[in-house]
Order: sequence, then structure tokens, then C-alpha cells
Amino acid sequence: MARVVVFAEFDAQGALDTTTLENLTAARSLDSELCAVALGGHAAAAAATLAAYGADTIVVGDDSVFDEYMSEPAAFALEHVVGELEPELILFASSYDARDVAGRLQAALGCTLVSNVSEVLAVDRVRAVRALRLWPGRPGNLRGGVGGAKAIEVLRTGPGPMIVLTTAAATAPSPSQGRGHVGDLAVKVPDSCRRVRRVSRHETTADGVKLEQAKVVISGGRGLEDPANFSLLRELAAAIGNAAVGATRPVVDAGWVPYSMQVGQTGKTVRPEIYVAVGVSGAAQHVVGMKGAHRVIAINTDRNAPIFQLADFGVVGDAAEVLKEVLRGLAGE
Repeated sequence: MARVVVFAEFDAQGALDTTTLENLTAARSLDSELCAVALGGHAAAAAATLAAYGADTIVVGDDSVFDEYMSEPAAFALEHVVGELEPELILFASSYDARDVAGRLQAALGCTLVSNVSEVLAVDRVRAVRALRLWPGRPGNLRGGVGGAKAIEVLRTGPGPMIVLTTAAATAPSPSQGRGHVGDLAVKVPDSCRRVRRVSRHETTADGVKLEQAKVVISGGRGLEDPANFSLLRELAAAIGNAAVGATRPVVDAGWVPYSMQVGQTGKTVRPEIYVAVGVSGAAQHVVGMKGAHRVIAINTDRNAPIFQLADFGVVGDAAEVLKEVLRGLAGE
């Protein structure tokens, strides 16, 4: 039987990152022995949850070195785990920390790394990964280009396992009890891997519902023309309920809103029931982060904007004026 390793990530409060649970859920369909690797001060406490989501084996490294130092200790520990378990596949989230660890591990092993993967379709010992699905289209609505889905076959030609970085929210996490055998990490991190230390952490707290959890996401782009108009998006989100406000990279780079609101290839991936793109042109880098939405509503002055190719409903008009009219309607005016 093939063996799959899932790298467990934790948030600043010590809770398991949702993508870890998504990866465990997805890996259960691969008919493989499933191992989770949890590192840091919260690792031991997470073992029960990892087992509940399908891990047959949990390797726990509860040394504070993994919390105190950046990426190198984790990559070193994973290299040791790979040598012991000889997995065919290692699943990582696509967060900044996970990408750093995965990149260092790939360099150490000289193996294959593939990113932006939404689904691993099959695994075997000979070819490692028979097929991956990249940048999925919306269910039942494949339109090619920005909206299309592509399944590709990736063959392992070099040594070691295949490393896969998965997109967030690609799989709905669901528990299914694994064997849950817990073992301690049997390696000490050397001083040579203790070079970059985390001296402080700053967490940006979001108001209301988190982007990744909202049923409705309302994102603003340059078409809003003025950062003050983001207040209209927040007002609409509050009126709808269970909604969050996002943004495109250009407005984040311009300082209109914080990075925590960015949706796209270099921001967050969301898959809400409804995605409202306000003044968003529909550049491919942004679409990557929201194309999993079940329904898309677009508001833009340019009727030829690419976002309309993906939209189920479109409004051609001034974004701010359209929003004001919608808010008046919701208020019964």
C-alpha cells in the first residue's frame, strides 16, 4: 500500500489549520496509509484530532524549536520522516510557512514539487501521482479559459516522494477515524538549522466572518475608484449577514485595505455560495482565488471585462452607484 504524509499546520492560537483537515480528508480517498506530522508546542494536543480525520500514524515533534525558528527545523525533521517512512506523496497547504518548508524539503530531497493542486486523483508506488487537478472550474459550469478545469498526469522521474501544495477550501473537511498510532519524532534538530528566529508575531484580526468561512464574499477592486467606497461593501455585508469583504491585489498594494482581505493567487482562496465582484476586472491572478464560488455576480463599468465571462449575473454600471441603489433597496427606500 502506498503511503501519504500530511504536514500539519497550526494557527497563532495553536488550533489546527483547516487546510490540514482538508488534506487529511482528501487523502483518505487514495487508498493509502496516512501519516500526519505535527511539530511544535501544540503537536501532542492535536494528535486526537488528526486521528479523528483519518491519520493512521501521527509523528509528534513537540520541541519548541519548531515554534521559535523558521522553516529550517521543520524541513530537517520532515527529511528524517521521509527517510523513515518512504512515502509516495507529501501534502502541504499553500500558506507562506508551508511553502517555505516544502521548498526547503524539495531542495534537500531533489524530488518533484507541484503547486496549486485542488485534487490528487490517484497514487501508486510506481508513478507516485497518476493525476492532479489544477485550478478547478466551478461544478457543472466549465467554460474554458478562466473558468475551466484541467486534470493533468504528473509522473515522478526523480528520487524521493512527490510534494504537493494544495489550494485552500478544495475539500470539505469531514472526520473519519484513523488508527491514530502516535510516535515521537526521533531526531534532534542541529544548531545549523537554527539560523532564522521568529522574534514576534502580528496577527491582523478580521471584523465579523472570516473570508474563508463566509457564505457570501463581496470583493472590491480598482473600479470602486476611492478607498472610502469600501464602506459600501462593509455595509452590504452587514445587511446580508454571514458575509465578508475581500479585495483585489491592486487595491491592497495601493494601501486601501489590509493584506488580510486579499483574494487571489497571492492572497486567500475562497469558495462561497455567492461571490460579488465589485469593480473587479477579472485578472487571472484574482480569479484563481475565487473561481470555486457557486455563483458569481459582477458589477463593472466595462461590459467587456473578463469577470463577466465567469459571472452568472452581471451589472454594467458605476460600482459605487449600483451599491448605493442596492443598499437603498435593502433598506426599503
